[in-house]
Amino acid sequence: MVRFLLIAVNFVVAGLAAQAADPPDTILVNGTVVTLTGPGGTKVAEALAITGDRITAVGNSDDVRRLAGTDTTVINIDGQAVLPGFIDAHGHFPSSGLIEKHFVDLNSPPIGPVRTIEDIVSRLKEKAANTPPGIWIQGRGYDDTLVQEMRHPTRWDLDRASTEHPIYIGHISGHLSVGNSLALEIAEITSDSQQPFGGKIHKDETTGEPTGVLEEPPAMGHVSKLLPQFSEEDLVDAVATAAQAYASVGVTTAQQGAAAPTGAAIFVRAHKEGRLPIRVHVWPAIQAVMAIIENGDQLDQPAANGIVSYRAVKGFADGSIQGYTGYLSQPYHSHGHNDPRYRGYPRMDRDALAKQIITVHQAGYQIAVHGNGDAAIDDVLYAFEQALETAPRADARHIIIHAQMAREDQLERMKEMGLIPSFFNLHTYYWGDRHWDIFMGPERAARMSPAASAVAKGLVYTLHADTPVVPMEPMRIVWAAVNRLSSGGRVIGEAQRISVVEALKGITIYAAYQAFEEEDKGTIEVGKLADLVILDRNPLTVDSLDLDDLRVTRTMVGGRTVYQR
Repeated sequence: MVRFLLIAVNFVVAGLAAQAADPPDTILVNGTVVTLTGPGGTKVAEALAITGDRITAVGNSDDVRRLAGTDTTVINIDGQAVLPGFIDAHGHFPSSGLIEKHFVDLNSPPIGPVRTIEDIVSRLKEKAANTPPGIWIQGRGYDDTLVQEMRHPTRWDLDRASTEHPIYIGHISGHLSVGNSLALEIAEITSDSQQPFGGKIHKDETTGEPTGVLEEPPAMGHVSKLLPQFSEEDLVDAVATAAQAYASVGVTTAQQGAAAPTGAAIFVRAHKEGRLPIRVHVWPAIQAVMAIIENGDQLDQPAANGIVSYRAVKGFADGSIQGYTGYLSQPYHSHGHNDPRYRGYPRMDRDALAKQIITVHQAGYQIAVHGNGDAAIDDVLYAFEQALETAPRADARHIIIHAQMAREDQLERMKEMGLIPSFFNLHTYYWGDRHWDIFMGPERAARMSPAASAVAKGLVYTLHADTPVVPMEPMRIVWAAVNRLSSGGRVIGEAQRISVVEALKGITIYAAYQAFEEEDKGTIEVGKLADLVILDRNPLTVDSLDLDDLRVTRTMVGGRTVYQR
């Protein structure tokens, strides 16, 4: 098992943790400093001092205030709660900024207003009316299980929005899409198109004509490779937009969870231009890294003063449960194809997956693999076992992303190998009712994102939002882990509820550990980076049902305020 130390050896609540040689630049006093250290992670102080970008003292307000010099800024936070900055354990920054500026919002409640396929058509038609003919129109966020018709829109639905524009819209999961007739024509998708392994081109059962619905990148790639590329200016603008949104909810480190090998360049440019106020972890896509390895090269860390860094290499084993492309060991509870044996499918053969993982592991990289269904998780575990047997490596900290339907025996194997499950636990809120009624049935739905089982087994785990799949909402992540309530008010597996402290660790110290940054981030201790979030109330004392009502009043990165309400 991976060893994980979370003991603050130099912390004294009644006094000071350390005496800075020079007066601090900033002092926060009269607060509730939730350090996430000490027994149970519940040790609390009143004040802290910051010198440069580091925390230099933690203690009571009177003692910390005595450290102030003539140029020290003293901030009275008047009882508000100070926590370590929230770390995005898995997401796709800055996609939310790009979507906000360039895509048609097709989300249904509780995220957006779309309730019918006609709403989708209407929104796309409005965009078409203001777009020159021939220009691509893109939309994102539709959910076939939340529109009145309970089906995917088709090419013919989208043709009603426009036949003069190629239209391409993405499912909320990111694992399916729909193109109109012009988009399919440009992509040369016809009734004769062969079904790719690891994906599917939907075809009318009577005529054999493609319906426009595409599953997973092997099928979606026919269209997505033809989409117009955004300019660097567009991308930097999206970074700036998303970064401000993330900072406003207390995120001090974001993540790009599947990037090209040059994926860090835009973030470095945005940082140099002063438009990236938070830190970013870049996870390069596994195919790109394999190409680098085959060329005998290494992925070099970007020079960005600790703001931008490469971390785990990202791979995929399956798709999305709510898209029916997640790969299960037992059939789906129900399925639109009326096939009682349907279990979804893998993205690739398990031996091919293992070959990828072994190659990248042997090159010394940390690896994160997307696995939702338990059959996919079996394949991922097999691949990691093969890699660790082929090239034993202590403390590799490989990650299983989402681990949504992980079984108890699989969690045990993760513990044995020192793997980290990263749970997309907001599924319980956004899709909990549909998992219960449609996708998984009550028994399996009750243990989706099994954080309590991970706690019981002593696993280090993280929690994430997978933004832009759902909005970046760190305190709703915590709320969901503690309460496990669906948007319809149903409890989705009471036995998998965890404490507030354990939920907070999933987006702070455990997320720092996942990135090999536990010495710098994740708790409030002397010597660590002053990446902090201030909340209007203390999450350890409010009613658990009010956790997602807590508001960020200030976010600090390296001691500098990057957001203030």
